[in-house]
Amino acid sequence: MKNKNTKLKIILILLLVIFTTGCTKNLTDSNNKIVKNNKTGQTLTKNILCKPTKEYTTKIYKKNKVNVDKLPECKEFKITSGKYEGLWASIFVKPLAFILIQVGILIGNYGVSVILISLAIRLIAFPITKKTAMQSEIIKKAQPELNRIQKKYENKKDQESMIKQNQEMMAVYKKYGINPMSGCLFALLQLPIFIAFFEAVQRVPVIFEDKFLGLQLGTTPSVGITSPTFYSYIILMILIAGTTYFSFKMNTSTNQDDPTMKMMPTMMSIMIIITAIFMPTGLGIYWVTSNLFTIVQNILVKRSKEVHGKA
Repeated sequence: MKNKNTKLKIILILLLVIFTTGCTKNLTDSNNKIVKNNKTGQTLTKNILCKPTKEYTTKIYKKNKVNVDKLPECKEFKITSGKYEGLWASIFVKPLAFILIQVGILIGNYGVSVILISLAIRLIAFPITKKTAMQSEIIKKAQPELNRIQKKYENKKDQESMIKQNQEMMAVYKKYGINPMSGCLFALLQLPIFIAFFEAVQRVPVIFEDKFLGLQLGTTPSVGITSPTFYSYIILMILIAGTTYFSFKMNTSTNQDDPTMKMMPTMMSIMIIITAIFMPTGLGIYWVTSNLFTIVQNILVKRSKEVHGKA
């Protein structure tokens, strides 16, 4: 119980940090309408962290009374640049933006920078995600016993029966060494990282003005499919859909006899795909990279367990 309460407190603290400090602000004109870049179609952010690199982007900002001259060049941006914007920007957004810029300068492309930083984050989190993947495989092994307990108490809704059901299920968890809360930890870490990537892409001109394999990093697929390189955005959406589905499918460890639970990977994938249509392609690249890492990791964990099982 103490362990669960500690994790709950961590979740509440992180949510408090995320939702009370710092966020992107859309650039609006004198009529309070959202301003879009007429060359890329992307919605522009008002509180950018450094100067735009393209002249036409600079003109748009100046036209809408944003003093970009006071901002540092993106290549000179530091974590301490600009005014203090709260814990969220200081801990997540600015450090991530700085690293993305530096790797982008080194590599020569910010799309590749997003991929490399995504992989680096997943490698750092690997001990946690590996444990989560192993727990998922163990739960699948324990599932028949859990199903029998659920069926045993299926039509018993009195308090005594519910207590007994809970006790029997906890006994199965203890038998297999399952921690029901272990799967929440990486999901907890994933949320602020995802939002930080979104803000970094939106607030750093050198990133949202760059291209990768025909993709404008700051443009959403909903806009990109009307461009000459529309096929790149279609391929990205297919990759988001495919990797999301298989990632959810491989991590599903609940009762597969339940039609609702069997549909869960499909339903979650549809929700992510709809969201991805309206998010910057740079964020889509991060999502695909993270999903591919999860899929490869789960395959390796499954093979490792099969080898040890035979041994």
